[in-house]
Amino acid sequence: MSADVTSARSSQGFSWDSLLRRGLKPMAHVLCLAPLLWLIYRGFNSSLGANPVEFVIRYLGDWALRFLLIALAVTPVRLITGWLIVARLRRTLGLYAFAYVVIHIMSYVGLDHFFDWATIWADIVKRTYITVGMAALLMLLPLAITSTDGMIKRLGGARWRRLHMLVYPAGIAGVIHYFLMIKAGYKEPLIYALILTALFGVRLFKRLA
Repeated sequence: MSADVTSARSSQGFSWDSLLRRGLKPMAHVLCLAPLLWLIYRGFNSSLGANPVEFVIRYLGDWALRFLLIALAVTPVRLITGWLIVARLRRTLGLYAFAYVVIHIMSYVGLDHFFDWATIWADIVKRTYITVGMAALLMLLPLAITSTDGMIKRLGGARWRRLHMLVYPAGIAGVIHYFLMIKAGYKEPLIYALILTALFGVRLFKRLA
């Protein structure tokens, strides 16, 4: 009887795998937008702390780095678990990481310096952590631009993969940016650094194996 039920479900096109495939990306969109929606909610409720501008900039920066690490974790998770479907999220997560980086920097440019480009340029030149952060943005920019199927075809698979290896130094730059930015309490950036090292380690181990 169970075989008949399975056959009936298959004939109707139902399977847990197809359900997961359909729901995975919408779920990813909801989860990726949640931090931004929570920030907006806190803004409307005047609960951004004593220094709202600093809170917004740091909050967005934290999530930009987290999403960058999550995007970098897709391939190691696939290699370790064999769960191929997770590869479908790589582009989505990468674009969300880039979006949070852009919003983080625009909040610095607009909220902190009110588009005073002379002051912003002086900050980029004088403050190493801002220099490194801007370098990370410049490395992620071509990846976001070439994330479409059309650009992959135009560049060719091999050239596209070489270009997208920029995500690795961008991840390193993001962690260094965090280390240089804070003046005390290195626990959180150290955790991010260890996670990044572990992700690189899995890739290296699988390649050598």
